[in-house]
Amino acid sequence: MSAFDDEFGLFTEAAVDDAERPALAREPRAPRTPSSTRPAQRRPQRRPSATAADPWAGHRRAADLLDFIARKLVQKPESVHVELFVDEQGEPVIELVVDPDDLGKVIGRSGRVAHALRTVVRATAEGRVAVDILDSKEASST
Repeated sequence: MSAFDDEFGLFTEAAVDDAERPALAREPRAPRTPSSTRPAQRRPQRRPSATAADPWAGHRRAADLLDFIARKLVQKPESVHVELFVDEQGEPVIELVVDPDDLGKVIGRSGRVAHALRTVVRATAEGRVAVDILDSKEASST
């Protein structure tokens, strides 16, 4: 039994009766009033999107995040290279190049790690972006 398991007293030998447990004290709620008599609530103001000023800011941030995560996953972090560019169709692409020995760690079993990396990068990019994963031998031949 770990310290976490017993933190809430779930695994103690002495059982506590429900009558001995203190009841949760709740403050009585005020009765609800119709919406016509409620004071007007202030809506939170939306802040301006960072993508309006610089459309590539999110993509650069996503490339930096991918570089950070990939360096933590692999055995040879000095061989990790991340490049952001535009392909022939005009779509942004983030290319991740790792050592051939580390390719399996970045892809994962059945591609689960690669799928998770792509999901996080796309969310960070705040837009459409493709993520290509290559080993250094593949990258040098293209």
